[in-house]
Amino acid sequence: MAGSETSNTVVVALPDVSPSYADMVDAQPLAAGLLPTSDLLLRACRGHRVIGGPLLWFAHDLAVLHERRVVGRGGVGPETEPTSIIENKRRRIELVMAIDDWVVRSVPQHRLGATLHTETVGSVIDRLAEASVRAHHALMTLDANDEMLHGAWHHLAELSDAYDDLVRDVLAGRRRLPAW
Repeated sequence: MAGSETSNTVVVALPDVSPSYADMVDAQPLAAGLLPTSDLLLRACRGHRVIGGPLLWFAHDLAVLHERRVVGRGGVGPETEPTSIIENKRRRIELVMAIDDWVVRSVPQHRLGATLHTETVGSVIDRLAEASVRAHHALMTLDANDEMLHGAWHHLAELSDAYDDLVRDVLAGRRRLPAW
């Protein structure tokens, strides 16, 4: 990534990002704790090394938990032991809460005139992580022309677009996040 520094603001060139979003990100100082794009979140969910803060680590951990719950790991099928299922859910709730806590502390919220969003960022990232696991599992296990495969990827794409719209609206002050 190319970057140049002007006063306290770092301008970063973002590949494969629409100009309006890139302009918005360039106008924000890095210290403001910007939310990662869906592209970075999805790469983190797949275990790729990405730089961009703790939300990417949380997204990866959520994806691992969803993989255990939905698909299974290491040749072992999905979790069926009640204690494991409860522990998995407890850990996912903790990660969602950690994401929401980080967002409250790091992302400026515009309260006046901003419409309230119905979900927290943590719950949206949790759904993105699950959709990512399901889409990749479908890719590995279903025929290329299977409707379930296309449906899983379509769902993931819609969630990704909705997340990016939410980020754009929160950073522009048009949308605020619930505080629960």
